[in-house]
Amino acid sequence: MKRILVIAGSDSSGGAGLEADQKVIAAHGFYAMTATTALTAQNTQGVYGIHETPSEFVLKQIDACIDDIGVDVVKTGMLASANNVSVVAKALRKHNVTQTVVDPVMVATSGAQLLPEEAVKTLCDDLFPITYILTPNIPEANLILKVAGCPPVEVNDLDGMKKLAAAVHSLGSRYVLLKGGHIPLTREHKVATSDDEKKLIVNIIYGEGICECIELEYQKSRNTHGTGCSLASAIACNLAGELDIVSAVSLACRYVAAGIKTSPDLGKGSGPLNHFHSTQKMPFAPGDFIEYLLGREDVKPAWRDYTHHEFVRQMGDGSLSRDRYKHYMIQDYLYLIQFARANALAGYKSKTIDGIAGAAAIVTHIRHEMNLHIGECKELGLTRDDLEGHEESEACTAYSRYVLDIGQSEDWLALQISMLPCLLGYGMIARRLSDLQKSNPPSSPNQYLTWINNYIAEDYTAAVKTGCALIEKHAFKQSPSRIEELIKIFIHATNMETGFWAAALG
Repeated sequence: MKRILVIAGSDSSGGAGLEADQKVIAAHGFYAMTATTALTAQNTQGVYGIHETPSEFVLKQIDACIDDIGVDVVKTGMLASANNVSVVAKALRKHNVTQTVVDPVMVATSGAQLLPEEAVKTLCDDLFPITYILTPNIPEANLILKVAGCPPVEVNDLDGMKKLAAAVHSLGSRYVLLKGGHIPLTREHKVATSDDEKKLIVNIIYGEGICECIELEYQKSRNTHGTGCSLASAIACNLAGELDIVSAVSLACRYVAAGIKTSPDLGKGSGPLNHFHSTQKMPFAPGDFIEYLLGREDVKPAWRDYTHHEFVRQMGDGSLSRDRYKHYMIQDYLYLIQFARANALAGYKSKTIDGIAGAAAIVTHIRHEMNLHIGECKELGLTRDDLEGHEESEACTAYSRYVLDIGQSEDWLALQISMLPCLLGYGMIARRLSDLQKSNPPSSPNQYLTWINNYIAEDYTAAVKTGCALIEKHAFKQSPSRIEELIKIFIHATNMETGFWAAALG
């Protein structure tokens, strides 16, 4: 996991500063550390107070993080004072940090001054020479040039923006990203003079022979609080992911643009972005899919109808008629043939030898289960030829061909989910009925105890464990929407199992 250290101020409203930085880093799947340079009392409407962190304590935070955890990229934001700037520059040199993203935060979106002008000179002298990429907006770029004693650059079009980027680059950073959000352009790359003319936002990467323009569609939105912080942190993540500079910046720009487009519209002023627009939240933790599945409100009724069916109850207390059990055993044998076909199909759909071998092992276990059926059916007066010569019931055909259809039309996991009610349910039912024999012993030996014992046997329990582990491994790799589709398959297959019981009962 890549490690990003953010040295910046805290935003009490969560839209900018360290709070936004950590959201961005989390959304990119990396590990965030922080060194807090200041606390702010702010919201979407303004900054109401700044409480600076003593510089020596800022240094302790930086050292504590890097000495222990290490760092891949450092991103700086609001540094608050000249002393903090100097301390940060010294710390970066001390720890030999070369991958740095410096967001020269000077003025908040609301207009509040976040860095004293006298500290900008320290920024230019101490920090820029060891900066990998500097990310000023146009007002910040002009202020930097003014403090550095450089002539101003007027921006009337795209060429003016390129000249401004080049001028700031001359102050020492390896690359400059000039952010054009403050000056929207027309389609002809001129500065827009009216809302109707605002069509493009252009950001410019400049340095080491590169002058690349990243064009984005202009979005009319009040929700731009923390865009600079978020952009710089996204660049830091992409650099930590070892992307080249143009790709790192381009993807970060589009990440922020999507954050504005999907912003939640919070607050009364300049609202925050949606930092998690491209992340997908799974409703279960790794390894907990089946527990989550069986606990869902839309699954519970179908699962209870199946596992507590009247057929099951009568088998548990031994009151089920032999004719009904005989019908069930015939159809279950015929179903197992199709179930073996489905598992063979799962082997075909597997991409690894372990998956293929696992499917073959399940087919072998089904063969063993069918042999147990044949042995038990002898006591019912049925031979193997009798079983295989019998016609499938409508319930058996409907259920088994549904599973095979899922196997043909869907992926490997969907096929496994369609077979899961049978694999998982029989074991759960048998365990419950076995416990019932112990807690409430029948007056005479249960004539269906052999069936119960077959499905609590060690070999069947091991097969269920293996099958569930495979499903758990693959379930967490799915999208939330795919999980919903799989759950519908599971419910339908469960209802098919209930229909199988019902057909045997009546």
